[in-house]
Amino acid sequence: MIGMWTLFKKEILRFWKVSFQTVAAPVITALLYLLIFSHVLEGRVQVYPGVSYTAFLIPGLVMMSVLQNAFANSSSSLIQAKVMGNIVFLLLTPLSYREFFVAFLAASVIRGLVVGMGVYLVALLFIPLPLAHPLVALAFAISGSAMLGALGIIAGIWADKFDQMAAFQNFIIMPLSFLSGVFYSIHSLPPFWQKVSHLNPFFYMIDGFRYGFFGQGDIDPGISLTVVAMSFFALSWLTLRLLKSGYKLRG
Repeated sequence: MIGMWTLFKKEILRFWKVSFQTVAAPVITALLYLLIFSHVLEGRVQVYPGVSYTAFLIPGLVMMSVLQNAFANSSSSLIQAKVMGNIVFLLLTPLSYREFFVAFLAASVIRGLVVGMGVYLVALLFIPLPLAHPLVALAFAISGSAMLGALGIIAGIWADKFDQMAAFQNFIIMPLSFLSGVFYSIHSLPPFWQKVSHLNPFFYMIDGFRYGFFGQGDIDPGISLTVVAMSFFALSWLTLRLLKSGYKLRG
């Protein structure tokens, strides 16, 4: 376990030593979204009875920050190691592919939760939030960040240069994040787009996390957690297969 623990600590220190960029910057970005959207739509939109639009918006922004930063942690670490050529130092260690996976995944979850907690604490300065089911919210935060951490490892393995990683983030992660119901309820969409939204796994993570705050959601939280868990296990299986085969890691 020493090798896996060492790699985990290395990944934690990697993002923590530049925390202004990896933690503070995402918190400020989420705060800007909150200020702009709440200013424009507060008083004009009410999604759930008795819940203001600003209160509705905050859990979505928190979860979006968790997901994006969990993905960024594992994907950026791998692509940097590959481009700079120091991936070989990781491959030479007596770490199994399972230990490699767990260390990267755990560090991604930690970064996602740290950023999410930062966004949540800053948002509390603007409006008090209920927390109807804290364990449900925590379950979705952990499972969602783990899922995006695994996806980040896959992206880091697949990409050979920074442009490919940027394309992955801009054309897959960002659209799925913004079209997941962060800023709106899918019930406000036409029927066709509601069905399309149900194909987006990010929707289930956002909606389930929001249910943990208000006890209300667009879909049953049990269904959402099942979808997230199945997506996580599928991505984990694929990630472990790629790591075991050494795809694009061993020359």
